[in-house]
Amino acid sequence: LKSRHVSLIALGGIIGSSYFLGTGFSLHQLGPSVLLAYILGGFISYLTIACLAELVVGVKTHGSFVSYAEAYISPMWAVGVGWAYFLNWIFYIPSECIAAGILMHHFSPAFPEYAWSILFGILITVINITHVRSFGEVEFWLALIKIFLLIGFSVLAIGIFFKLFGNHSSIGLKYLVQNGGIFPNGFFVLLTNMPLIFSNYQGSEIIGISASETESPEKSVQASLRKIAFRIIGLYLIPTFLLILIFPWKMGNLNTSVFAEALDYYHLGLLAQIFSFLIIAGAISCANAGLYATTRALHALAYKKLAPSYFLKINKHGTPIRATLVALAIIWICLLASYLFPIQNFYANLLSMSGFTGAICWISICWSQLRFRKRWQREGKKTPLSYKVPFFPLLPLVSIWLQVISLLVVFFNSSLRPSFYFGLPAVFVPILIYYIYSRRKIA
Repeated sequence: LKSRHVSLIALGGIIGSSYFLGTGFSLHQLGPSVLLAYILGGFISYLTIACLAELVVGVKTHGSFVSYAEAYISPMWAVGVGWAYFLNWIFYIPSECIAAGILMHHFSPAFPEYAWSILFGILITVINITHVRSFGEVEFWLALIKIFLLIGFSVLAIGIFFKLFGNHSSIGLKYLVQNGGIFPNGFFVLLTNMPLIFSNYQGSEIIGISASETESPEKSVQASLRKIAFRIIGLYLIPTFLLILIFPWKMGNLNTSVFAEALDYYHLGLLAQIFSFLIIAGAISCANAGLYATTRALHALAYKKLAPSYFLKINKHGTPIRATLVALAIIWICLLASYLFPIQNFYANLLSMSGFTGAICWISICWSQLRFRKRWQREGKKTPLSYKVPFFPLLPLVSIWLQVISLLVVFFNSSLRPSFYFGLPAVFVPILIYYIYSRRKIA
């Protein structure tokens, strides 16, 4: 992989259908307060990567947040977090293929969504069992398309607001204040939808980890934090704010991209069609980056002896082939299961399950940083830290408890409750298995 591939892969892991398509679901649930949900998610994401940045520069060894969990919390917790991260991507990848299927069904209603989803699953499979360089080149161009889509929508939305595009009367702030105001369904529903919002920001930790593998981690982590802040504002908050400014929140749905629907609402039908079609590239891109991440995560678990050594095998192209085949098998089970359930609900729950397990990993990062700093203080601050999370321990604790509360209250959201039932066992079943195995080994 070249440097341009690496930078775009990190970005491709962040922007996916959970934003382009899933925002329609969140908008319908939350109304204009969906912007506050994205602000809260972005704030938590930033705090989490800040905690990871301190670990990267403080520990002085290359490693993932699983390594930090093992060193500063416990090996058993590291097992749970490692498998949660693997499952985070496992749930996310089929959701991207299903999203592409939903969007293609909009163009070809005679062909069912699940059939399109399977075709996109085949495409992702072929890309990932070929040479890694072809993966990097495909990902580079697909991620680039997504960036231009968000820039293009923002420009068009500003033009619509100022009546430069579309045939409409003055908009003003009517979509923000009418039909129930900022919180039309109450504040509590915002918290119960946060796991879905978290899924939009998953992948940010890849940027933090990659900084540890540079020649000057101290400088790289500062640059990474700035990049993440700019991406949160530029790629999520600005387009979301413009969307709720020009589009009635009650029209949000999962039948097509809400961003394309907003353009169509102002008689920009051709641009809306182009936008919807190109979003499919965004879904493929994120599934592509996700499969790359999840196979490497499973290989890393095996390397740390937190998963069977069976997954250590690497083929001549540098691909962890057994980890890839097992990941693909689970993904295909999810894709085939989309035939058995209403596909929009199945899609939303896959995203929420991904957000749930991903938040467990973020909680672990902040928890590891808390334990690391306390140990550093007990040891007399022997090694100076070139980067420290400000307002310690307040900000890490805020990040942890906001996520814990969000994961617990999702139980009260009937639409997303399966993520609660699936998310907790995803973490604690591997811990239990590891505990039983360790006890038998000692005996």
